[in-house]
Amino acid sequence: MIGENTHKRGLRQSVDWKLIGVYILLVLIGWVNIYASVHSENPSSIFDWSVRSGKQFVWMLTAFGLAGLILFVIPPRLWETGSIPMYIGVCFLLVAVIFLSRDVKGSHSWFEFGPIKFQPAEISKITTSLLLATVMSRQNFKMSAWKDFFLVAAIIGVPMLIIVAESETGSALVYTGFIFVLYREGFNGWWIALIGLAILLFITTLTLSPYTSVLILVTILTLSNAFRGPRKYFWRRIYLGLGFVAVMAFLPRLWGMLQDSIQAHIDWMQNVTWVPQANESTTYQWAFLLKVKPLYLLLALGFISLPFIGMRAFRLKDGFLGLSVLAFIIGVGLIFSTDFIFQNVLQDHQRSRIEVLLGMKEDLAGVGYNVNQSKIAIGSGGLTGKGFLQGTQTAFGFVPEQSTDFIFCTVGEEWGFLGCLVVILLYVFLIVRIILDAERCRESFNRIYGYCVAACIFMHLFINIGMTVGLMPVIGIPLPLLSYGGSSLWAFTILIFIFVALYRQEKKYF
Repeated sequence: MIGENTHKRGLRQSVDWKLIGVYILLVLIGWVNIYASVHSENPSSIFDWSVRSGKQFVWMLTAFGLAGLILFVIPPRLWETGSIPMYIGVCFLLVAVIFLSRDVKGSHSWFEFGPIKFQPAEISKITTSLLLATVMSRQNFKMSAWKDFFLVAAIIGVPMLIIVAESETGSALVYTGFIFVLYREGFNGWWIALIGLAILLFITTLTLSPYTSVLILVTILTLSNAFRGPRKYFWRRIYLGLGFVAVMAFLPRLWGMLQDSIQAHIDWMQNVTWVPQANESTTYQWAFLLKVKPLYLLLALGFISLPFIGMRAFRLKDGFLGLSVLAFIIGVGLIFSTDFIFQNVLQDHQRSRIEVLLGMKEDLAGVGYNVNQSKIAIGSGGLTGKGFLQGTQTAFGFVPEQSTDFIFCTVGEEWGFLGCLVVILLYVFLIVRIILDAERCRESFNRIYGYCVAACIFMHLFINIGMTVGLMPVIGIPLPLLSYGGSSLWAFTILIFIFVALYRQEKKYF
């Protein structure tokens, strides 16, 4: 029976050729744009080994060989049975590279073997995805169980923290994309919302003020409880919560007017020869208000109301309202620790990049130079671009790292908005195709691994393009399949074709 089914679903029917076609197309687009990024007044052949386009051609051939090996030679079940030793081995390499590699722009993340460089962080995304799929596909696994949740968090967190120790923040940030996989497998979406809220509070505290962040926290918790809680309390919570926020929004101005009035009265008393003792005593009793900030008054009102809100949550058996009390306390703690994290945890170059990104300072000749030149290159391309090898920003090397981290600005300058749109749509097709294939898989291991692949590609795409257009800090992360580099191309080829092989195995027999 199996043999008959296999005959009906041969190579043509069992392999997702559309997915492979988009993969090849993106690799070729990357190769052409790498050549454009290193093109000069004395151009060499695209196959010239002495330039990056020639080296990338070799990496492409070896990557295609790896793809064929994974698809037709290596048994697909090897990836599940060998996920644990592969994960441990790569974690060992991640630690070893810290001590055995040389410092490259503050990072210890590359093994060097003559002209060949190897970055274990690229491979770690594959082994982490495989082990996640192995653990989460077990029959007794439950995302809601704390034991299973902490196991999954450890699988993601261990390589992520080691990569942070290597000063490879960009590669570590990709690991946050696994949260989409956890959500697909039953992770509560409200936890994802809390992570987003924490990021929002961090940014608003840096760019605006702690007072504004507290108001935003109260507003979001109020709206969440109104929509999440019992319908009969919907409008009551909206009126009370947003009414409180509206009043508190004017508190700094009103408080400032009161402080000015007290200070003016004190100044007047100091300039007159005689003041009734009662008035003088009363005025100086109120003078302590000059030292009270509106933020502390807002927090005092908030913390005074917390016990009453907690008792109401207990009486109504409203668990979400109770969690909101805890979220408020944690949120306030994050707001007051933002300055410490920013000044003492982040490194100097990370702080500078965040400050430039958030508009806290302008440094077009320093840390903001790359992004500024990248935006000039993309903007100058217009609708249809300047044409292949006609980009001035590209030809004269105004954008550093243009064949690696900033390859997308080459696409924007020479192929314009339409070229950028085509590339992005190809990535969207690749990600959506992987997700659709994953949903068709009957085995949970294959489905979970497919979502891991889609998450990794999406995070690289989001961070890299966001970086080149000034929406994300410059953290040094390649654009999948387009950027120059053997480690990156090999890693994404292996990542994608393991899933293609797993999908083919299912299609052969079902």
